[in-house]
Amino acid sequence: MTAINFEPGDFRLSNLWSDKRSRGIVIQIFALAAFFALFAYIANNTINNLELLGLDVGYDFLSDPAGYDINQRLIDYNSRSSHARAALVGILNTALVGACAIALATLVGFTTGVLRLSRNLLVNRLAYCYVEFTRNVPLLLQILLWHAIIVHSLPRPKNALEPICGIFLSNRGFSLPRPELEPAFWAVGLAGLAALGGVIWFARHARKVQAQTGRQLPVFTVAVGLILFLPLAAFFLAGMPASLDWPALRGFNFKGGLTIRPEFMALWFALSFYHGAFIAEIVRAGIQSVSHGQTEAAYALGLKPNLTMRLVILPQSMRVIIPPLISQYMNLVKNSSLAIAVGYMDIVATIGGITLNQTGRALECMSIVIGIYLGFSLAISAFMNWYNKRVALVER
Repeated sequence: MTAINFEPGDFRLSNLWSDKRSRGIVIQIFALAAFFALFAYIANNTINNLELLGLDVGYDFLSDPAGYDINQRLIDYNSRSSHARAALVGILNTALVGACAIALATLVGFTTGVLRLSRNLLVNRLAYCYVEFTRNVPLLLQILLWHAIIVHSLPRPKNALEPICGIFLSNRGFSLPRPELEPAFWAVGLAGLAALGGVIWFARHARKVQAQTGRQLPVFTVAVGLILFLPLAAFFLAGMPASLDWPALRGFNFKGGLTIRPEFMALWFALSFYHGAFIAEIVRAGIQSVSHGQTEAAYALGLKPNLTMRLVILPQSMRVIIPPLISQYMNLVKNSSLAIAVGYMDIVATIGGITLNQTGRALECMSIVIGIYLGFSLAISAFMNWYNKRVALVER
C-alpha cells in the first residue's frame, strides 16, 4: 500500500480525485454517507407513519412485567419479571444451545469427515449414508423427529432409567445433580484460572524448546495435572465450599437437581447432526486439498496413519476448512430460531413471540431480535477470523 504524498503548497482537492488510492477512499466515504442517509430517511418515514396511525415507537415496554413463564432458564425469572429480563433469558438460551451445538457439530463433522476417507468400505459407506441422508432432510423435520423420539421412546418419570446412581432419564428430560456453590467457591475459580494460565504458558514454552532443541515436553500430562490438581487442592483448602442437590421423584415428576428438558435435547441433537454433516464435507474437502506427497513423506519418516492425520494433514487443511466453517457456525446459530417448533424458549419465542403478541410492538421486538442475531454472527465471525489468522500458513 503506497502512501499519498503531496509537495508542500501543491495540495488541491483535485489531487484527491487524481490519486487512485485517495479516490477510492472518497468514493467509499460518499457511499457510506448515502447508505446512512437512506437508512435515516426510511426510519424517520416509518416512525412518522406509525405516529399518524396513533402508534408510538419506543422501548419503554421492556420495563413492564412480562406476565408469562419460561420453562428453561439459566437465571432467576418469574412471571412478574420484566420483558427485558425475559429477553435476557431468551438470549442466554439461544447462546446455550448454539454453543453446545457448535461443539457437538464440530466433533461429529471432523470425525465423519475423516471416516469418509477411510479405506474400510463399511465405515466409508456408513459415513456417506449419514451425510447424504442428513443434508437432504429439512432441519425442521429433524427437530420434530428428535423431539418425538425423546418424548415417546423414553419411559415416564415413575419408570425412569437410572444409568448412574442419582441420574435419571425420562420423557420429562435428563435429571442430574445440581451443584450448589457457596461464597468461598471463588477460590476454586481463581485456582482454575491460574491453572489455565499455567497451561498456556507451558505450552508456549514447550513450543520454543521444541523449535530450539527438538525435544518434546509432556504438554498434555502437565496440562491435565494442573487443571485437575490446582482447583481440587483449592477446593479442599477452602473447606469444600460446594454441595450437590440431588433430583428425587415427587409426585409425577422429579424435583430438585438440574433437568435438561427434551426440547433442548431435541434442538441440540438436530442442529448438531444436521450441521455436522455439512462440516464433514468441508473437512473431507480440506483434507483432499493437501497434496498426497505430504502423506507419503510422513510415512517415509515412520509416522503412523493417525499421527500423520493429526500432525501433518489436518494442520495444513485448516486453511481450507476454516472459511466455510465460519458460515456453518453462523447458520447453526440462526437456525436455532426453529426452536419455537418444539417449545424451546429462545430469543424468538420470548421477545419475538410472546412479548410481541402481548405488547403489539412488532417493530421494536423484531429490531431487538435482528440485532441479537447480528451480534451473534459478528462475534462468531470475528473470533473465527482471528483463529484463521493464527493457523494460516505464513510464506517465507
